[in-house]
Amino acid sequence: MAEAAKQIEMPVGVVVRKTPGVTRWARWNWRAVAVLPGAPPADWVELRREGDAVEYHAATLRLKLWSDETEAYMANLSDSQPSLYLVLRDDAEGDRPLNAFLITASPYEGQDYADTGEEIVEKIPMTEGLIAWVRDFTLAHRHDEVFVKRRRDKKRVDLVEDGKGDARIRQTSDVYRAPRRAVQ
Repeated sequence: MAEAAKQIEMPVGVVVRKTPGVTRWARWNWRAVAVLPGAPPADWVELRREGDAVEYHAATLRLKLWSDETEAYMANLSDSQPSLYLVLRDDAEGDRPLNAFLITASPYEGQDYADTGEEIVEKIPMTEGLIAWVRDFTLAHRHDEVFVKRRRDKKRVDLVEDGKGDARIRQTSDVYRAPRRAVQ
């Protein structure tokens, strides 16, 4: 039997919706709304316009699945709505409003990027085909770790009293008393 690949990848297009902001501080509200599995390369191609709301095919990123991340994928698949996590960076000096940086199926990796506070992490629901693709890869590579109880060693650590009391006191009667100053 041939060994399954340790990593697989698929191009995934990301659809981002731009709507007018609701406060005076945010002129526009950007939100990732859908994914397009197997999409061709794109760079902020307008898909649909409804009044002020515009949907863009913002980018096509490589969704990579790794064999050592199957625990994270299982946690994602067990959620009520399995999702992909899109990491966006604010690209102030470029001509794009946001830079689509990474897409992942690992909720742990998405959380890591969200913790920094420098990137925007959007949760996008997976399509049925993507759910099946991630599930098949995860089941092919998943292996539960066997619990091994740690055994204690038989060394007696209570027999030696190193570091107990003040080393400047020579007597063993009261090791906790403070040393006295010699009277002259």
